[in-house]
Amino acid sequence: MSVRLEPGARVSGVNQSDVASLLRLAQYAASTTGTYLVQQRPVTLQQQIKTSATDVATQMDHAAESLLVDLLLTHRPDDSLLGEEGALRSGSSPITWVVDPIDGTTNYVYDLPMWAVSVAAQRDGRSVVGVVDVPVMGMSFWAAAGQGAWMLRNGRTTRLKASSISRVDHALVATGFGYASATRADQGRSVQRLLPLIRDIRRAGAASIDLCWVASGAVDAYFEKGLQPWDHAAGGLIAREAGAVVDGLWTANPNAEMTFASAPGIASGLRSVLVQTT
Repeated sequence: MSVRLEPGARVSGVNQSDVASLLRLAQYAASTTGTYLVQQRPVTLQQQIKTSATDVATQMDHAAESLLVDLLLTHRPDDSLLGEEGALRSGSSPITWVVDPIDGTTNYVYDLPMWAVSVAAQRDGRSVVGVVDVPVMGMSFWAAAGQGAWMLRNGRTTRLKASSISRVDHALVATGFGYASATRADQGRSVQRLLPLIRDIRRAGAASIDLCWVASGAVDAYFEKGLQPWDHAAGGLIAREAGAVVDGLWTANPNAEMTFASAPGIASGLRSVLVQTT
């Protein structure tokens, strides 16, 4: 796996060689952690409640985050870091790593394949490189800002491009749901209003995978409330670099209120529908 960079390219104030180095490290850290999570998965997972009884973390979430932190900071000890399971470090360099050791923990608990290791390097709050590794499905996605997005699957590397769909009523749209009961009820009502206006809904259970599916054209769009930076830092960059529109629906950037990613041909129309239904 390697990034394709134009000669002399600079990405968000970071030069070409540094971007390539960051991407190689992100790929190595994500792949190594993914392999660890597959090979060391215990028979019994210990579940720790987080925000609600259905929102859990396991001992593998914490162990994987520790491994990610060690891998990244061993190679770049001056960088900052933000992780879903509590890793927080302020460094002296302009780079911050934003990581999710298991995006899709519920899927991991149930031994479903739709979970991923998400690793992004950011400068000034914007992702410079992003990697989403989906080890059980044999897929890895990556991107560098301004340089395109790529997928490795079955030994074949493919440049990603969002779908060319132009009709909202033909759109296959991915989404996700929060863990709080009241939030789920509200999201269910929104989906009920949306469903008659589009082709269908898909729910994978991992935001980073949903965003990569938008990038690859596997789905035409994705939206979800309640995401945190580690949920979309890598996947959002990958979708954007594949030509998708990625924002917060009502704001320029994804945030906890909404993450929106869409094929460009339906972005405006779907945005109007979602504003009315969510």
